[in-house]
Amino acid sequence: MHEKIALMTDSGSDLPQHIIDKYNIKVVPLKVIYPDREYSDRVDIQPQEVYKRMPDEIPTTSMPSLEIINSTIKEIKEEGFTHLIAIHISSGLSGTYQSVELVAKDFTDDLVIKIIDSKTLSMATGLMVLDAARNIADGVSFENVIDKLNNLQPNVKAYYVIETLEYLRRGGRIGRVAGMLGQFLSLKPIISVDTEGTYYTYCKARGRTKSIEKLIQIVEDAVKDKQINLAVLNGGADDEFDNLLEKIKKLPNIKGLITSEVSPALCVHTGPGLLAVCLHEV
Repeated sequence: MHEKIALMTDSGSDLPQHIIDKYNIKVVPLKVIYPDREYSDRVDIQPQEVYKRMPDEIPTTSMPSLEIINSTIKEIKEEGFTHLIAIHISSGLSGTYQSVELVAKDFTDDLVIKIIDSKTLSMATGLMVLDAARNIADGVSFENVIDKLNNLQPNVKAYYVIETLEYLRRGGRIGRVAGMLGQFLSLKPIISVDTEGTYYTYCKARGRTKSIEKLIQIVEDAVKDKQINLAVLNGGADDEFDNLLEKIKKLPNIKGLITSEVSPALCVHTGPGLLAVCLHEV
């Protein structure tokens, strides 16, 4: 049977539009909800708009609607695909993975479907999607694309510096980050995602400058003796992002470097002032 493999993710993967277009990746948008209106993430609201309205207006978010997941998979079927690989942000942080599982049951007669919980988010998920996209473009079989993803998943790392824990606390997503920090001491957490796909404090630094230096050090340590693919992300920290990128670009052993913005649906939980690096060994 000839395999025509479709690839689907959600907007929480933070993939830049040019990559989405190049590989025909189907993206289901998360929802960004204000009292007066509901938006589709990156469709009719962009990250900068959300940041501008903070801290006066902090929206809530929710997973993509079942309708949009259904219509996206239906479109995949109608475009003649025989197989679908769907890679979504951590089920420990969003109900998206479970929603896609639920809707996909209606299509199992028409499509061979594999849904993967990336157990991470942002461009750490995005790097997994990109790996799958390249393999599909290279003609790798459905089962082998999945095998490669399963091998890659534990090796994709994400590290975030945030300005304040307030937004994570409000969003109820503070996880094991809570109780480990004295904001009054100006301790800034570098947050990562554990093997269960929930947030934890990777390390702490005294003050904002030191925490950004720590982020650079994480990348420096990663490139010491191996090549990496790297994504650097900005969440409303424009000048600091430019400086961070400038320093990281000078490092050796970076095979692929992608820059992107953090999705509005994620920045709701982090607030403005987020910087992130996501990486894996090549």
